[in-house]
Amino acid sequence: MTTLDPAPAPPSASAGPAAGGAPLDDAHAVAMRLKQRLRTAVLGRDDVIDLVLVALVADGHVLLEDYPGSGKTTLARALGDAIAAGAAAAGEPPLELGAVTIAPFRRIQFTPDLLPSDITGTNVFDPDAGGFDFRPGPIFAHVVLADEINRTSPKVQAAMLEAMAEKQVTIDDRSHALDELFFVIATQNPLDLAGTYPLPTPQLDRFLFKIEMVHIDRDAELAVLGEYPTPTLEKASSLPGVTRAEVVAARHAVRERIHLAQPVKEALVDTARTLREDPRVLQGASTRSLVLAMPALQARALIHGRDYVAPEDLEALAPRIFPHRLELAPGVEDAREVVRECTAPALERLAKVSLQRP
Repeated sequence: MTTLDPAPAPPSASAGPAAGGAPLDDAHAVAMRLKQRLRTAVLGRDDVIDLVLVALVADGHVLLEDYPGSGKTTLARALGDAIAAGAAAAGEPPLELGAVTIAPFRRIQFTPDLLPSDITGTNVFDPDAGGFDFRPGPIFAHVVLADEINRTSPKVQAAMLEAMAEKQVTIDDRSHALDELFFVIATQNPLDLAGTYPLPTPQLDRFLFKIEMVHIDRDAELAVLGEYPTPTLEKASSLPGVTRAEVVAARHAVRERIHLAQPVKEALVDTARTLREDPRVLQGASTRSLVLAMPALQARALIHGRDYVAPEDLEALAPRIFPHRLELAPGVEDAREVVRECTAPALERLAKVSLQRP
């Protein structure tokens, strides 16, 4: 199989991998159901939605650099609602890890006075039991919206770093596991710099994509106004959702069954080395970024109906994966253009070889 049929969403959100055909077909169906639901909830953001879906399936995290009122909260909530709806349709109870119940969606408003315990949770003394009980914070959710993440102190950012990198939080020398599905959508305002703490390079490196959002076009804004008085989230709620198990199964299917040819890996390494050697770049892409890029390329191939990674996947995702990880020389401003130029030779070589499954 070299292509996947973009079949319409099934009528029930409870149909999982065991109910369908091959795992890749089931994974593709899950992605299409999510895409349909998110595009109904958030109008005029199809490109952003596709990247968020790629990150979700690739087990990455997303940083949105956006303007207020651009739909980021609606997007994150729609994703959480889709998982909650899928669980409800399947009759699944809320996921519990030990004594912690995992919520489908949580929004955390980051402020300068926020403490690590405000997001991770804390131990509270119980006088009746004579011991401490763990009270989980809002980070224990499938989808977490970290709103204005650059407004909080480096100490809180460090707590987020552990959660994003290791899917766990540590309180009083004891680690508490987060769910396997744990997915962060973080935002920062590109204009308001007062009272902000720029994200350090190690934190930026944990984000698979940094997406710079702009205002939607006139037709899209008219479409948003045309939905009044029915909220788009309410419209989206009538569509099938997905279960946590389906998303996790899709992640495994993508990693195991989307063909990633050796020339693609070589193209990633060659691109990274070209970036590091470019005189416009003071600090190049990390090896971690290359590791994160592989499932992202596979996830994009899945969403576009292929069972192999093609040159177009690298061409589309490289300007999203690498620029926020680079430190540019003084006077150089367009990191995406630098990435495109450094990726071009590798793309030319890829175009000359067959990347389909043997």
